[in-house]
Parts: sequence; structure tokens; C-alpha cells
Amino acid sequence: MTNTISYRSPNEGAGVLAALAQGFLLIDGALGTMLQQNGLPTGLQPEYFNLTHPAIVTGIHEAYVAAGADIVTANTFQANRHKLPQAQLPEIIHAAINLAKASGAPFVAYDMGPIGALMAPYGTLSFDEAYEIFKEQVLLAVEAGVDLVILETMSDLLETKAALLAIKENSNLPVFVTMTYQADGRTFVGTDPVTATLTLQALGADAVGLNCSLGPKELLPLVTEILAVAKVPVVVQANAGLPEMVAGQTVYPISVAEYTSYVTEMLRQGVRIVGGCCGTTPAFIADLRQTLANEFASGPVATTPTSVTAVTSGSQTVRLDQVTVIGERLNPTGKKRLQAAIRQEDFGYLLKEAIDQVNAGAAILDVNMGLPEIDEAAMMVQAVGQLQGVVNVPLQIDSSSVAAIEAGARVYNGRPLINSVNGKPETMAAIFPIVKKYGAVVLGLALDEEGIPETAAGRVAIARRIIETAARYGIPKEDVLIDPLVLTASAQQAQVQVTLDTLRLLKEELGVCTVAGVSNVSFGLPNRPLLNATFLAAAIASGLDAAIINPLSQPMMATIHAMRVINGQDQEAATFIAKKDELAVMDSKLPGSTGSQQPAATTTTTPTAKDSLKTMILQGRKDETPAKTKALLAQYTPLEIVNQEFIPALDEVGANFEAGSLFLPQLMQSAEAVKRAQAVLKDHLASQSEASPNQGKILLATVAGDIHDIGKNIVKMMLENYGFQVVDLGKDVPIEKVVATIREQEIQLVGLSALMTTTVQNMKATIAAVREAGLDCTFMVGGAVLNEEYREFVGADYYAKDALASVTIAQQFFSQT
Repeated sequence: MTNTISYRSPNEGAGVLAALAQGFLLIDGALGTMLQQNGLPTGLQPEYFNLTHPAIVTGIHEAYVAAGADIVTANTFQANRHKLPQAQLPEIIHAAINLAKASGAPFVAYDMGPIGALMAPYGTLSFDEAYEIFKEQVLLAVEAGVDLVILETMSDLLETKAALLAIKENSNLPVFVTMTYQADGRTFVGTDPVTATLTLQALGADAVGLNCSLGPKELLPLVTEILAVAKVPVVVQANAGLPEMVAGQTVYPISVAEYTSYVTEMLRQGVRIVGGCCGTTPAFIADLRQTLANEFASGPVATTPTSVTAVTSGSQTVRLDQVTVIGERLNPTGKKRLQAAIRQEDFGYLLKEAIDQVNAGAAILDVNMGLPEIDEAAMMVQAVGQLQGVVNVPLQIDSSSVAAIEAGARVYNGRPLINSVNGKPETMAAIFPIVKKYGAVVLGLALDEEGIPETAAGRVAIARRIIETAARYGIPKEDVLIDPLVLTASAQQAQVQVTLDTLRLLKEELGVCTVAGVSNVSFGLPNRPLLNATFLAAAIASGLDAAIINPLSQPMMATIHAMRVINGQDQEAATFIAKKDELAVMDSKLPGSTGSQQPAATTTTTPTAKDSLKTMILQGRKDETPAKTKALLAQYTPLEIVNQEFIPALDEVGANFEAGSLFLPQLMQSAEAVKRAQAVLKDHLASQSEASPNQGKILLATVAGDIHDIGKNIVKMMLENYGFQVVDLGKDVPIEKVVATIREQEIQLVGLSALMTTTVQNMKATIAAVREAGLDCTFMVGGAVLNEEYREFVGADYYAKDALASVTIAQQFFSQT
């Protein structure tokens, strides 16, 4: 699976990177809004202008070059087979790049945007399908001779990873990557700037940053966050403010001077690459060029990013700057029930185990699918995808199979922890290229071809060799964790102290993060919880950073919380105090305590949460909800199940989403869990010749000229979850089809969506046509560019800022009719 193409030959891409090394790079501004000003019809894909109006496209590029842009971006943002006919892509892409070259720009970038479909497990687009779509563009871009790729306006970190790998594995072009963030500081699917930056720079992006969505004032705090951890140049292309509707026209309110003032502050903080996005013009770029020449003639401002040992998921970064719990329960060794689940591909069991560990306090989950009779690599891919659909925490990809490690790392959303490598040269040669390519953190075992040394000095020597070898692969020390190896006190009692001594020396001599599987110390002895907890405390005191433990063990978690207070990681004992009641229960069950009613040799675990249908929905356990729903039908009517299980769960999910403690992927997993349960109810009602509960009929459509339907599809799923009947007309829906459907099906509530400002006019025209036809219905509108001002402009009755707002509007509407 490892691609044989090198990251970059010595000469290719050198021009752009050499220019960047000398100072700043200035990218051009908006292309779409400039094309609109030059006659681009509403709803027409801008890329077609490469063929129909080449002089206009080149003229815009030339204006940016005259303004001082170092880089112009080709008119290719949507040039992928999902949005344009595949047969036309070669002609469109080649024309776009040739037109950009004709402008005389120092450098020409291939402009690559998102595909426009949700990635699995939340949507239907697989990682491999996304990769192939991006690969097709890259090969055409290379063929046409671009200088770099700008991968921009990305929201999904996994989709961004697929694109970045496609670029790096099929070209030697430099890559600048920018994500687009909402007002809450996260992307549409929940990625924050630090998580994106740590992940993308580790994957090999030559520059990282952000673009679009917000103005420079709103982006400034996010830029500060990025600069704190970015080891590569940071790029910013803001909008000229948030769009407003003035006299029927979309206007971007920020002036050139105001835009430059905020970008200047970014440059003072250390940003190296700047330009503009929606609403910016050559005048903005000219002013930035003048500012660079006048105020930054001496060169960029030096930055000192923090070196952190951190792993990430798609929405969360875990820094190993306090005692970190790695959950060990997704490893089949000695676990017959888990072995059976893996063989049967029973992901419901795996997901429940994962959720329970996270709820108990695990910050990272170890994932091992190692059974000899299965295709471990294929199973690892499935497990990683399923697990990342329901838990936010990072994963530790654990296997003795190189193929399984690479398979999991490739499809992993974020920076995984890879377990493991050791001091054997052949093992390091096999694992380190995977770690480097996929931007992972790696766990190194203090053993080599001669086994485990009996002295602390011997183990530290192996650790030093692992760290030095990793550095030769471009893997810094902060991305290596060392496991000193815990041996059993029952068989090798003297070695327990050696492990503790090794931990201390690893900190003193190497300054490296440490990790250990703690419970091995008690194997073969009675009263294991007491031994494990005591050794864990000693290990933390000796320098242990991450403990691989069973987080459902109350004594172990009590020790973790107590040690965080003792070593000063739990400031003012805030968490310890907040968990006082929970820890009191733990204390009463510690072996030897007066309140313990457990036998001394029994590991006490947290009681399993009640497996109610509501709990399954809350946790997104979609594979389990159908069977649970069938069981409930023996006691309750379908309506009772909806009211007692579906609605309370969805309301709680919605509240967590609004509070920012749960993100779009988890919202959609819960919605899918309800959808599968609903299918059971529908089948039951059909067998009983009863009608399904129906809260009301709603028509949904993405308006003419707009092919973006991700948001509309999410709205549909949520409305159906709450019992509404949805008539979905799809995307790019002609006005006359909307009118005809409303008339034929007697629709009372219509939801229209638009993602582009250019198609808002079609939204207005659609509503006007329905009114002119004399049809009495109510409209709610939504989409990335919509707001209350646009709602008023198009003549709609309601503005729905997200899918849950659509549900609220529908509930209010039908309660009044």
C-alpha cells in the first residue's frame, strides 16, 4: 500500500518553496465574485468560463498579477467529477491552467476544493473514492504544468487527508492547505484549528492555514491558535467580511484599508502567506503588496511554535502533558467475547466497549484486531472507521502486522498513535516510513533482537537508538513515546524496580514521553487491583505520561485522579473536587477499604450503562437499535417508542450539539441510529396495516443552479427522525418543478437551500413563482450563505441556521395548523 513516489525530488517545486524561504508569498484574491462582476450567469459553474469566456478569465488573472500577486490560482475550484461531467475535466482543467499561465504570474496554482459529498461513515463517499477523485485532478494538473496545489475551503479533515495523499503520491508539487472555519471556531464537521494544523503539517503540507467563511477580524483569534503550533508557514485568505444583501445585490462590507489592517496584525504575528477570498479584488491585493514592501521589508516575523507530543482525532487533540489514559479493552488477547465479535464483524459490541471506556475517562483508545484467521488489515480499516464515527478521542493503532498498521493509519481521521516499533533495525525500517508518511506518533518498545535488557541503562540505550533512528526519517523526538516494558512481579520481581528506574532515566537523559501497560505487573498474583493501582502511582511518580489500562477499573481511575492532584496537573484539584462523589464510591470499593464488598482478587469495574434504546441513540450505536426496537415492540406501541425513546434522545443530542459538546458527525450517527430504528417501526406498522405516525409533510429542495446538497440531506434526516414526511426533490431543482410538486401534493411547508450567493436569486425567484401561482404555503430557507437578512430578501417566512432549527420550525408550524 505504501506508494513508491518520493515526497519531492530536489528540483520540483523548488521555485515556490525557494521564494517562500526568502520571505512572503502573496496569493491573488477572489475569482468567483470577480467572474460574477464580469457576467457569470447565476448558477453557472465558474469553470465553464475557461471554455466560453477565456479572455475574461485571463483578464482577471492579469489584474491580480498587476496588483503584485506572486501566485494566481487557476479557475478549477469545482473541477471534479462529482460536480462536472468527467469527460469534460481534461479540457476544463488544461484550459484553466493555460489561462492562468498566460497572465504572466510568477507561479500558477491548481485550485482544489472539496468534492461536495459527505465522507463515510456519515455519508456515502468512501476514502478510496475520494482519493481517486482528487488523484484524477492532480494528474491533469501535473500534465498541464502547475507550480503548486492550493487545497482550500476544506471542512472535513479526513477528506483533506485523502486529497493531500493524492497530491503527494501522484506528484511532487508543493501543497498549501487551508480549512474553512465557522463563527464557533470549528469547521462544518467539527475540526478545530489546532487539530487541523497538527494533523496536516505532520502529513506533509508545505503550508497550512485558513480561508473563506469569515472576515479577517473573525479569523484573527484562530490565526493566533494556529501560529502557536505551526511548524510550517501559515497561510490566510479571508473574506472581505460577511456578505450582506444591499438593493438585491450581494455586497462584502469590509474596505481595503480595514482588510489590510487585520492582515497586517497577522503578519506581525508570523503569518507568511496572505491573499484574499470571497469579495476581495485586485485593489485588496495591491494594498497588501504595498504593506509587505513598506512594513515588512526586513522579512517575516520569527515564530516559536510550541513542541507538543499530541495525537488527534478528527475533532480533538490530546496532548500528553498530563497523565493520559489509554483504554486497553479493544485488544482481543484473553477476551473471548471480543474475539467472537471481531470474527463476526459485530461492530455493535466494539462500539459499546469504546463508548464505555471513553465515558470512564479514556483519552485514547487502543485498537487491536489481531486474530490469525481473519484479514487483519481489512478489519482494522473497518474498525477505525466505525470507531471514529461514534467517539471523538484519538486511537492507538496496535498490531504486529505492518500491513494492518498501514491500512489503519491510511484511513485514520487525524494523527494516530502507532503501537509499535522496537530497537530491531528491520522493525524500524518497516514502521518508521509509515509513521512519517501518515503523520503519526509512534510508541517504541525498549527491546531489540537480544530481548529486554535487565538494566535500566540497557533499556534507555535502546530508547536512544529508536529516537535517533526516527530522527533520520524526519520524525522528531516529541513524536516518539517510549515504553520501558512492565514485567510481572510474580516471575521477575526485581525487574519491577528496573522499569521504574527506566522511566526516571528516560525523563532525565532523553526528555521523552513515556507509556506503559500497567496491569502486566500483577499477572499471576492475588489482589491484582491493589498491585496495579500501587504500581501505577509509583510509575507516574517516576515519569510515566500515558498509562495503558482498563479505564473501567475504579481503583486505577481513582489513582489517576489522585496523582494528577499530587503532581500539580489538576490545578487547584478542580477535577478531583468535581468528581468527589464518584471518587468516594471508588474509594469504598478499593481492596482493603472498610466499605469494600468485593473480594480482594476481583477487579472492580464501572457498572455497564443501561442499554436502553435512548442510550443507544445518544451514543450513535446504529447497528444495535433495530434489534432493541423489535424487543420494545413486545411491550410498547410504535408511538410510545417514538415519544419515550426517540424524541428524548434526539432532544438531548440536539442540546449537546447546540452547546458545542457534540459535533456534526456524532449528530448524524445518532440520526442514523434513529433512522434504522424507524425502519423497524415502519415494517411493524405495515404488517399490522397501520399508518406510520406522521407529524406533517415537508418539501425540501436545493434551488436551481446549486448542486450542493449536503446540508439539505442532513436536514432531511433530522426531520424524518422527528416523524415528518419529507418530499425530497434533490439538488439543482427547476422552479417549475417546485411549483408543480407543491400543487400536486398540497404541500404546506417548504424548505429551500442554497450554498452559493449566486443562487440566492434563484431562491427568491422560486418563492416568487409559488406566490404568483396562488399556492398557500410557508417557506423556511437555509444554507451556508443564508441569514435573516437574506431570508427577508428572498421573501421566506423562516431562516433555519441548521438542521435542528429546521425541526423546531416544523414543529411550531404544524402545531399551529
